[in-house]
Amino acid sequence: MAAHVVVLDYGSGNVRSAVRMLERVGASVELSSDHRAVLSADGLFVPGVGNFHACMRGLRAVDGPRLIDVRLAGGRPVMGVCVGMQVLFDGSTEPSAGGLEDGLGEWPGVVERLAAPVVPHMGWSAVEAAAGSRLFDGVENERFYFVHSYAALRWTLEPEGSMVVMAPKVSWAEHGSSFVAAVENGPLVATQFHPEKSGDAGARLLENWVASL
Repeated sequence: MAAHVVVLDYGSGNVRSAVRMLERVGASVELSSDHRAVLSADGLFVPGVGNFHACMRGLRAVDGPRLIDVRLAGGRPVMGVCVGMQVLFDGSTEPSAGGLEDGLGEWPGVVERLAAPVVPHMGWSAVEAAAGSRLFDGVENERFYFVHSYAALRWTLEPEGSMVVMAPKVSWAEHGSSFVAAVENGPLVATQFHPEKSGDAGARLLENWVASL
């Protein structure tokens, strides 16, 4: 039976390309913000375009932060893309006419403006995949499509003390300087690039995620 994926519908731009690409790689896809559908799906795909703070307000309007937290607490897979990745951090330095919103705080740190001569970063870039990445299996040396002005420029989450902790797998890309391109952290994965707009390489990456559900 095909894995059932809900693409979270919270007003974040055109998500049809994500729905089509997930269907292309074999998932049964539903665009919804219905709480029961979101919580019962095999995988939750959280898109994101535009302003960080506007996305957070959209997520809060559909109870997205709680739904994501409940899924992760139960080990249920969630994938964030572009601003849908950025909102997983504590916050962003991106300005907003509507006021600033805290992020979801799943990962520590603040999303910052890219340190590059030309912003936004728009186009195809190589990703330095983390060693042992399941997400990038078969596409370790491929290029992916980015459209963004902000990103996580550093990674601060490390295992603490003597506890045995599986460290997140962090992949990197460059535009002016290095930034976090993807994270694999147990049931929570995210990419700064748009896999649904990254052709065959993006399809293979999403196929890897869907196969893990």
